Amino acid sequence: QVATGAATAFLAVSLWASPASLVGIPEVANNVDHPAMSPFVSVASAKDMASATGSRVNKDPESLLRLGLPINNKEVRGLQTSIETIKQDIGSKRKSAALDGVKKSRTTINQKASKMTSSCRDANVCTEILGKMSEGLDPLEIALKESSDAFQGSEQERTALDKAYKAQDGIQKLLTNLEEQMVPAGYKTPVPAEYSDLPQLEGGRATVEMVLKKGDGGKFRVEGKLYDKAEMKMIIDGFNAPVTGGNFVDLVDKGFYNNMNIQRSDGFVVQTGDPDGPADGYVGTPSKSVGKGKHGERLIPLEIFVQGDKGPFYEITIEDEGRGGAATTLPFSSYGAMGWAREEYEANSGSSQFFWLLFDSDLTPAGKNVLDGRYPTFGYVVEGADFLGDIKEEDVIVSAKVTDGIQFLKRAEKAQPVAAPAEALE
Repeated sequence: QVATGAATAFLAVSLWASPASLVGIPEVANNVDHPAMSPFVSVASAKDMASATGSRVNKDPESLLRLGLPINNKEVRGLQTSIETIKQDIGSKRKSAALDGVKKSRTTINQKASKMTSSCRDANVCTEILGKMSEGLDPLEIALKESSDAFQGSEQERTALDKAYKAQDGIQKLLTNLEEQMVPAGYKTPVPAEYSDLPQLEGGRATVEMVLKKGDGGKFRVEGKLYDKAEMKMIIDGFNAPVTGGNFVDLVDKGFYNNMNIQRSDGFVVQTGDPDGPADGYVGTPSKSVGKGKHGERLIPLEIFVQGDKGPFYEITIEDEGRGGAATTLPFSSYGAMGWAREEYEANSGSSQFFWLLFDSDLTPAGKNVLDGRYPTFGYVVEGADFLGDIKEEDVIVSAKVTDGIQFLKRAEKAQPVAAPAEALE
């Protein structure tokens, strides 16, 4: 598949749901600088809300997951902006700016704690989290001051900045816990009843951990270091992709991906999910509404969630919906973003194949991301993403396990047998 027009600069994207093509590149979607926001998401800065279709690109998977939570508290979003900006300032050695961010974050916690805890399911839990965040600002401030006192480029400066990164990361994880407490009790993303015979990740997120080994018995090389195995942790999002995420978690829990080879690695994506044999995906009881593939594959509907909507829409791309350029709740803007594979011209042809996007802002610049709204993002790699750069075809997924959140998996209701589709998958 060869990209045309302005999208040629986008690496002539062609994903494959073996043996069929996944992506045909359309004209580049219109740029949207300030996408509409969900009624559950409060106001945040343009920088933090920017998706891959916006004027600026947020590449942080944990930030994107926080922004994808169905919460409504502007104070915590302001705190999020301050804390995430500190990380950027540390990376750019803007030490004075980072110290200002610490001061701003501390002021927000001290002065607006009650407004934040009022949105929590358990105010006492959030009060405890805010206390820990406040305590964590002290070592962060000390490390930043030490880095400012050290000579630029010295070992002392490097050590101090490493301490600052570690302290900021701890605060950031507490921030995630705080925001997760703000998700309304019993919240479930609305899904049409006709998909009840498909597994769904309902009312939460799941953690999946994978271990891979080299197919030739070699080692993985990451930043000059050698590793016997690649270990990755992924967050699968049932708030923004309940059907896609549920399908993936269901297959992981069944052991479907264990001992499966990586089937594509081309510098743009790493892809797997095509089992041995004639079937192109998982063979199982199909959905009555979606049907099955030519070899009995369980198919799932294309699922797209646009910011500002109350839930995803299904079985149609964002362009066909007439909303090209609108920002999705989980954008393809992070290295290791997880997307569901399908055929180019068949919205409901996905089964079990998925890919990790090796995002590069030079290849997918703001306003030119043609994956958002055409393929669902259902999660992100939050640990071990660097391994993706050295995962090659024929490397093996030794194990894939759901290590947290399995309680959110709603098993498929029994469906009636359906006839084979009139047109077989090519």
